[in-house]
Amino acid sequence: MLSEPQVTTRHEDGRDIPLLVWRAVRPLRAVGTGPLGGGLGVRRWVLNATVPMSYDRDDPADHLAGMARRLGLDGPGVGLLTGVDVTEVVARTDTGVQVWATVGLGTPVPAAAPDVAAPAQRVGTVNIVVYVPARLGDAALVNAVATATEAKAQAIADLGLPGTGTPTDAVTVLCPPDGPVSAYGGPRSAWGAPLARAVHAAVAAVGTDTVVPWSDRLRG
Repeated sequence: MLSEPQVTTRHEDGRDIPLLVWRAVRPLRAVGTGPLGGGLGVRRWVLNATVPMSYDRDDPADHLAGMARRLGLDGPGVGLLTGVDVTEVVARTDTGVQVWATVGLGTPVPAAAPDVAAPAQRVGTVNIVVYVPARLGDAALVNAVATATEAKAQAIADLGLPGTGTPTDAVTVLCPPDGPVSAYGGPRSAWGAPLARAVHAAVAAVGTDTVVPWSDRLRG
């Protein structure tokens, strides 16, 4: 089981910066695309940390690992970064599948954009954390990431925005390590269908209103 996220802060560069922490009651199977703890494996916690829009560190995994140590998080975990104020996390549940999303759409870009120099733009980040209450096989976990991404893209299209996501989006899917194995995670599977609905609802809930990055708010 994955806890509801706890809102806390870290003191960095003279400021208190928000972050979210999920803790697992016991180690969970996970798959993800985050800079820390991505890939397939067993994970005990998830961090989603706000960073300034000027963030330019080239060691995000080490940065997140340092945050985890300061919070006393033991064992392997997942770390995500976003320019969005993570206290504005959106939660949705469908048929036992829990989804949490921090959504900064900014200027979404199409995944298959032409390979030409693009003008500077604020793109934001969509970070999605999913808990499925049944054990998924390896292939089903990977498929669940694809399903979450498809549902996110569908929500963006339904909002009338011209893109499929942002260049820095991340997805993490977690599930129990034991029990009968579900072999499928696609959008018409037993667990993929509610996952897709919950992700779509979470992303769509933000709407087309401009999300002001956390660091921009500090400047007033």
